[in-house]
Formats: sequence, C-alpha cells, structure tokens
Amino acid sequence: MCGIAGLVGPDAALLRRCVEQMGDLQQYRGPDGTGVTAAADGRAVLAMNTLRIVNPAAPPGPYQDEASGLLLTFNGEIYNWRRLALNWRIPVKDTDTDAHLLLGAWARYGPSCLPELEGMFAAALYDPSKGRAGALYLLRDRLGEKPLYWRLDGGRLAFASEVTTLARYGAAPVVLRPEMQSIETPTGIDTPFQGIQLLAPGTLLEFDVATGSLAHRPWWDLAEVAPLDGHLTYDQAVNHTADLLTEHTPLRVPSGDWALLLSGGLDSATLAHLMRPPVCITVRYPGQDRLDESTLARQTADRIGAELLVVEPTPEDLQQTLPQIAAALDYPMGNAAVFSEYMAYQAAAARGLRVVAGGLGPDELLMGYVRHALALHGPEAVLQAGLMSYRPLAERLLDTSPPLGLLESITRLITRGPDPEQRVRALVSTVLARAHGDAPRALTLVELATAWRPLVETSDKLASALALERRSPYLATALVEFAYALPADFKSRGPTRGKRVLRDAALRLGVPPSVCGNPDKLGFASPVPQWLNGSLATWTDQHLTAARSQAPTALHPLLNAGLIRRSRFDRTRMQALITAAWVLNNPAVAPVTEGTAGATAA
Repeated sequence: MCGIAGLVGPDAALLRRCVEQMGDLQQYRGPDGTGVTAAADGRAVLAMNTLRIVNPAAPPGPYQDEASGLLLTFNGEIYNWRRLALNWRIPVKDTDTDAHLLLGAWARYGPSCLPELEGMFAAALYDPSKGRAGALYLLRDRLGEKPLYWRLDGGRLAFASEVTTLARYGAAPVVLRPEMQSIETPTGIDTPFQGIQLLAPGTLLEFDVATGSLAHRPWWDLAEVAPLDGHLTYDQAVNHTADLLTEHTPLRVPSGDWALLLSGGLDSATLAHLMRPPVCITVRYPGQDRLDESTLARQTADRIGAELLVVEPTPEDLQQTLPQIAAALDYPMGNAAVFSEYMAYQAAAARGLRVVAGGLGPDELLMGYVRHALALHGPEAVLQAGLMSYRPLAERLLDTSPPLGLLESITRLITRGPDPEQRVRALVSTVLARAHGDAPRALTLVELATAWRPLVETSDKLASALALERRSPYLATALVEFAYALPADFKSRGPTRGKRVLRDAALRLGVPPSVCGNPDKLGFASPVPQWLNGSLATWTDQHLTAARSQAPTALHPLLNAGLIRRSRFDRTRMQALITAAWVLNNPAVAPVTEGTAGATAA
C-alpha cells in the first residue's frame, strides 16, 4: 500500500508545508519514502508515501510526465500493467512501475484508459493544460479497495488516503451519521467529519481550478452488467468460473515471500490451492472450539506445503492493541473480524512480509451469508437445515403477518440498531429498484452499499498501518461481473448451498470435497463480544465512561449504547469501545485549531 495526499488551488504552492505535514501523517502507509512535488504553475502540490512492491528499484513518488506536465500520486496496484504497456506501446524503464503506466496512459488516452486497468487503486492526477488554470482528477477502483477522501475549502480541493489527515488539515466537526447506529458504518460518500467526503468506488472526480467547479462521473457500475439468464448451462458456468480463477489469480501472486489469510472455509482454501502461498496465517482462540478452524487450515497448508502461522489472541492482546486498531481504522466502523484480522497482520509484519492476500468477495457475489439464505429461502428452511445458531437472526423474520416482502426482509436482516430516519430502508429500496427484481443481484448490491465498505476499509487500513499490502484475488473484474450476472440458482440452491458455482468450480480444480462441501462459515470470528461482557467488562465500562466525558456530543449515542451489556453475538459494545479508543487517542476528533482550512494549513 501507499498513501497519497495533496492540495490543488490558485495558491497551492504557498501551502507546500501543509501538504508535507499531510504526507508525514501517513508515513506508515509508505515506509520506503515520502515525496512532495509541486506543479510548475504552482497550482498543485502532491504527496506520496511509497511502499515498494512492484519494483524495488522504483524511486518514491509523486511522478511527472515531462512532456505534458501531468503530475501523479498513486496508491495501489495495477496487476495487468506490463501487458497494457506492451499493448499501448508505452515505454517502460527499469525503474518504472504500474504508476508510470497510468501516467503514460493518461497522457495519451485520458480517462478512457480506466476500463482497461485491472487492479486496486486510488490516484490523483493534475493536468496543467486543462481549462484556464489546470484541473485535478481523483479516481478510485471499481470496488473501493483503496480509500480516497476529499474536501473543498476556499477555492481549494484537498485529498488524502486517510480521513483524519484531512481533519487535521482544518476544522471538521464530528457528526454522527444515523446509519452508524443502525449498520455500524456511514453509507455512500459520508464520513463522520462534516465537509469531508469519500470518493465513491468506480468514480472519477474532476476539479476545475479556475472556476472551482466539480464534476463526478462513474466509470464502472456493477448494476449495469447484463444478466446471463438463459444464455448458458450450469455446467458451462462452472467451467467458466474455473477458467476465470485459473486465469486471474496468478496475476495477484506477488514475487517473494507473502502470506494468505487462511480459515477453514471454501474461499481461502481455494486461493491456497491456486496461488500456493509460502506462508499461511490462521487465527484461533483457545477454549473456543466452536470458533476454531485451525485444524482445517492446517490440513490445507499441509496439502500445499506451506508454513502455517497460528495466531492465538488473548483478552490482554485486545487491551494492548485497541489504541492502534482504533487509530488505524481512521473512524469507528463495524466488522466482526477486526481484532482477528489485525492480529493476523501483526504476525505477517513481524515475519518481515509485505503482502497479505485474503478471500473477500464470494460471499457478497454468490450468496454466501446466512442472511442471504434467510432472505431467499425463508427462516423456517434455514432452521430446518440445522443452522440453529442463527436463530436470533432468523427470528427477525418469523411470526410476521402478512408475510414480509423482500424490502422489509433485507432491511431487518442487515439492521443492527435503530434506524429512526429510515435511511437504511430507503437505501435498500433504491438498490432493489436497480436490480430489477432479481433477489440475489439485489442482495449483492445491498452488500456493496452497506457492509462492504467497512470490510474493504478495515482490510486496507489495518494492513497499511503495519506497512502491508492487502490483496483480494476474487475481485478480478471478469470474475466479479460474471458472478453478478449468473442466474439465481447457480449461486444458491437451498439454505446451505450458497456459493454453489464456486464450490463446484473449486472441486473441478482439485480442491478436496471435504472443503467444497462444508456449509459452515466462520472466517476469523472472535469471542470479543463475550470478553466485553465478561473478563473485560469493567475495563470496557471505564473506557466508555472516560470517552463520554471527552467526546463530542454527536458521539454520545454510540458510547451510551455500549454501556448496555448484550448477548454474546451483539457487536454494539465492540463498536462503542472502538469509538471510545478513537476519542481518547485521536486529536483529530476534536481539532484544537479553529478557523478556515487555509488558515489552519498555513
């Protein structure tokens, strides 16, 4: 991972020191050097924290095209950059990287090059030749693997990889977005800081320096992918899925040592079979047999000849790492595996590794969550299939008269707290309309609009805090679009047969039947909610109470909710604890400096 930041406006060069400070705040994202470059016209200053993965000989960014004056700062990786350089006849020097490919492609083709890029990225390009006084372009990958935040103030646009970097740039009052209580995350482009926005995935933003005007346009939209209903048989779909996996996962294999996050499930075991990582990392909690998949992980690692690192976090580890986790997350967000994931990344960093891969994607695209089975097949069928541990979730749909429609069912299944303004329900309604009545596609779009954001953000932020690059091979564009377009029964056939086409494709590729047929899904689930109501209950209450005395009033509802001890499955208390640690350890929550961003920056 790298970090990017910058400032564009008529007097940007006068605020170079401000951009240098913004880069310094993100140095952990790029320990191989932080560079700051100003455009020749003085209207743009860009910073880049460099983590060398693609080419160890590459100089730190930002990068400039001498002929056009284009200036680029870049975070992420374009996996097909060498093939594109060959196809487009863009010269590649020994010290060049995928960032140089993007710079050369933009100079030649402009935004029309974006659909050809295969990878995860967030980038900013300043073009001094556009308009009367130059233009800035911000762009983000299709599924939002790399974050990019921005704000406008006084005719200037500032951007950064971390929202708290922009909050330190100038006054940005903390606000509680209502959906942070209902689904544990802001939605859309909102953040908990007033005036700071997240650039939407698959979006290009253009800022005209002379006029101060903005233009947003999507350059990719999954909802526009046409369905494949009636166009292929199930056997053809299985074969094509296997072919796509075989073609695209090798592009995500880094050179040198790296690690795969390995649970006992289908997704990571299939990646292990295809990518042959030298190191696998799994997480287990002693005494928590229901959550322990280390035996299955060991079997997979032994099959491929990989070393297996078994991480065993303790309550004391949570107490020790909570401030780092809260700081890395940038702001509070919900993710059931956040503690386990951080401990796994910590183990990878301790081994000197720089790249970690994981299995994000199939659950969202191919109906892998129990909430999908509940929406598609009904609560009675799910419980009759033996998934009794999910009864608390199923009860949200039981004993209703008249029977619930898809809109109400999905809203109830994804909502974890109060939704007094019905914002979550309205969001689900909008997404359902875009799916044109297809329930599995609607569920995928709902996931991408709600739970997906904290999943990809925590993966990026926790890994970047430890100078690691996180890769998600299942997010190859061709695989994502094909999975989304498949007919419903290719994705799920019965309550325990989600990810049907992936299971059969993996079996065809040689993954053992014991893995492909396993209906259970744990991932890196943890007993943290139990700890917070048990051995760590007093410690938790002390943190929440201390934070409440310091927190902006806007955050009091989140903190107050955490003071109520709940069931062992409820994550409300964990979200409140992360909020408390964020308040107690993050000066950006309550900026000391007042006034405009420009005055603060100076």
